[in-house]
Amino acid sequence: MALADQTYGFYIPTVSLMGIGSSKETGEQVKALGGSKVLLVTDKGIVAMGMAEQIKAHVEAAGIDVVIFDGAEPNPTDKNVLDGLKVYQSEKCDTIISLGGGSSHDCAKGIGMVATNGGKIHDYEGANMTSKAMPPFVAINTTAGTASEMTRFCIITNTETKVKMAIVDWRCTPNIAINDPVLMVGKPAALTAATGMDALTHAVEAYVSTIATPITDACAIKAIQLVAEYLRPVVANGENLEGRDKMAYAEYLAGMAFNNASLGYVHAMAHQLGGLYNLPHGVCNAILLPSVCEFNVIANPRRFADIAVAIGENIDGLNVVDAAAKGIAAIRRLAADVGIPNGLTALNVKEADLAVMAGNAQNDACMLTNPRKANTAEVIAMFKAAM
Repeated sequence: MALADQTYGFYIPTVSLMGIGSSKETGEQVKALGGSKVLLVTDKGIVAMGMAEQIKAHVEAAGIDVVIFDGAEPNPTDKNVLDGLKVYQSEKCDTIISLGGGSSHDCAKGIGMVATNGGKIHDYEGANMTSKAMPPFVAINTTAGTASEMTRFCIITNTETKVKMAIVDWRCTPNIAINDPVLMVGKPAALTAATGMDALTHAVEAYVSTIATPITDACAIKAIQLVAEYLRPVVANGENLEGRDKMAYAEYLAGMAFNNASLGYVHAMAHQLGGLYNLPHGVCNAILLPSVCEFNVIANPRRFADIAVAIGENIDGLNVVDAAAKGIAAIRRLAADVGIPNGLTALNVKEADLAVMAGNAQNDACMLTNPRKANTAEVIAMFKAAM
């Protein structure tokens, strides 16, 4: 294909609010979008922490009614979407706020897509399958990892097949994304580690993607630098507000990168682990990332050498292949330092399931932009290498 025939999009929310105290602006942002009654989509843990009531108060102070739906579960399902949709419709809501990590955001996206387009969430698996805009949508982040608060990606588990449906649709991009590090302070170390490694995976896969651009490259490299510098400190001390703020920028930049350059086999494979075993997405990504990188490195060793430099490795005097290997080793070391389990066996993944998961991964949209093509046997081998 001639260069003139290649075009690339760049998708981000209309408005993104960053920094300490930014969540206090939620009510005014909803008012600016014309909302009069909000469905606040979150999970039971966020409600128990009092965070949902805090956001509700900000919105009600702007004269807008709020109904809380706390049915978003980890690895949100088609049932969660349906349950939330029923509340949205019965309460006659016209606006959506999501509060939490990727599970809340993805559940809210599913609710919004079906609310305006009809049918079932299953109808929208694939790329740009909707035809109507979602309701006005504000996404408030409480973790620094998934970047679902600013992406056009929505991952919902099909409870019948136990496979995650990958929905990529520019219409489900939130209108407004809010990353207030105050909402991230005090999160458990394990959650901080998993979400931080998720952000790193987004940045790495976007940087080596076959459709990376100079814009996504800049976002990805800066995200890698920030994760390398700040993830260990925030895992060590969850009250580290500066570190939380920098990790919020890291996950957002990584989101900017993969939202436009897409991902690769790490995510295609991690989606199968989440669907079949209901495992934490960030942990799965962290375990798979080094093994997939080792498979991919021959496709573009220079890019992996760049990653080594971004992580902080000294590659002076090394050839490009050895420099790339040093970067992958640094990823393994970071995962170990923040307490990620050292293999899928620790998560009770069974080798007997690898063939089915590998076959399903071959149908996941994320594999399309992986830098090295893989057959099913090679995907099984990558799973085994991560066991």
